[in-house]
Amino acid sequence: METTLRGVGVSHGVAIGEVRHMGTAVLEPPAKQIPAEEAEHEQARARRAMEAVAADLTARGNLAGGEAQGVLEAQAMMAQDPELIADVERRIAVGSTAERAVYDALASYRALLAGAGEYLAGRVADLDDVRNRIVARLLGVPMPGVPDSDEPYILIARDLAPADTALLDPTLVLGFVTEEGGPTSHSAILARALGVPAVVALPGAGELGEGTEIAIDGSSGEVFVDPSAEKRAALEADAAARRAALSASSGPGATSDGHTVPLLANIGGPDDVAAAVEAGAEGVGLFRTEFLFLDDSARAPSEEKQTAAYRQVLEAFPQGRVVVRVLDAGADKPLDFLTPAEEPNPALGVRGLRSLLDHPDVLRTQLTALARAAEGLPVHLEVMAPMVADRADAKAFADACRAAGLHAKFGAMVEIPSAALRARSVLQEVEFLSLGTNDLAQYTFAADRQVGAVSRLQDPWQPALLDLVALAAEAGRAEGKSCGVCGEAAADPLLACVLTGLGVTSLSMGAASIPYVRAALAKYTLAQCERAAAAARASESADEARAAARAVLSGE
Repeated sequence: METTLRGVGVSHGVAIGEVRHMGTAVLEPPAKQIPAEEAEHEQARARRAMEAVAADLTARGNLAGGEAQGVLEAQAMMAQDPELIADVERRIAVGSTAERAVYDALASYRALLAGAGEYLAGRVADLDDVRNRIVARLLGVPMPGVPDSDEPYILIARDLAPADTALLDPTLVLGFVTEEGGPTSHSAILARALGVPAVVALPGAGELGEGTEIAIDGSSGEVFVDPSAEKRAALEADAAARRAALSASSGPGATSDGHTVPLLANIGGPDDVAAAVEAGAEGVGLFRTEFLFLDDSARAPSEEKQTAAYRQVLEAFPQGRVVVRVLDAGADKPLDFLTPAEEPNPALGVRGLRSLLDHPDVLRTQLTALARAAEGLPVHLEVMAPMVADRADAKAFADACRAAGLHAKFGAMVEIPSAALRARSVLQEVEFLSLGTNDLAQYTFAADRQVGAVSRLQDPWQPALLDLVALAAEAGRAEGKSCGVCGEAAADPLLACVLTGLGVTSLSMGAASIPYVRAALAKYTLAQCERAAAAARASESADEARAAARAVLSGE
């Protein structure tokens, strides 16, 4: 009998297939004592296993490229952390086996992360994956991970580690469903980049039987168990209609009555450029520069290395717009040379622009490298600061850009509610705003973007979040300056229409989402988008807002 479950849709598309479950996590190794004379041998085993796992994660990152590479390299650094290695060796010296020492050492790290504020707690899944891989290698058992199958299937998991998501084969994995996670978790972002339909935060997903046929809608978040022939036909018809709309859609982003909405790509480095160009991106709305800094957390990359990487991206968009975000370090992206060693709540501490203003040499080098990279190119370079709280922050950043001789537009990201509430004040110092809806939701609702239990508060359809977007867009309009969205909210075709109706001037997203958003915008007039936006803001919940906007746009 057909039943319907509802999670959070995080990656567009429809998938129909049989359930396959993620490989079982490594069991807890027994707590047995070893003789003192075996300690040195066990320590060597532990070091070899940790080095091998780090190498494997790095290799997976190199294969995956793009945003996934940075995430996996950060995991590799976890496996090679000198303090972790020293802790493991101490435990072995007092009688633990290598596998038990690794398990216990990482358990203590896990407890520290879980208690270090919600933002860092989101890294627990990544740490668990590192632990499981090291312990599996030591025990000589298969790595936990994606099941082997010759036939396409829908993957079910409690959560997916970045190492698993990054290398999913979309010819075999039709889609995936997880119990944990949220719309802006690493796995959700990587799923969108892969173009794999995905639903997260679905309670009871693990109880779906192996081999059960299900259908998932990665837009609505619905999962249909044992779908009827009628439901299958309807879903397949919807999917075919979407494909037809996508193939017919091309050119710049615009509403049906010609109101232009540039559609830009979010990228993590040069490896993401090809997909953005292929998708017809009109430029880059968010160039995350962190990928350059993750190779070595002890020191910043040289000006020469930065210049070469930035120029690669700028050259790919002649005459186009490229918006570069300067280094956003801190919270879940700590760097030894930049961020404080210990903070009670890093997400609310010295992060983003705050870190850079404390280390003006790092900011100056990056801005100088960007200036050099843009020399002689016709590209429209724009540079923005993360975590701007007020006008003083915006002025400090603009002053630093001018001092570095940067000939570009200077902007501010709106990720903190204060910046949205005082957007006109911020715009006295900078030339554009870019709304990072992922962090803006996190700070508005005190809801960690990585924690599935609070995913409803991370839903970008929350009316309170739409109110903040409207405030920022209105400020931009009043000052005659642009206000775009570069958070994952822009990747939702229906929400993209609402954001346009709120007055947002550009939309930036993962490359795979651009055709969907282009096709959706082309169906409606600006007036229809404005009416949908008003209906969404007048709602009392995210679900009501979504339904209200859909009703307006469908003419109900």
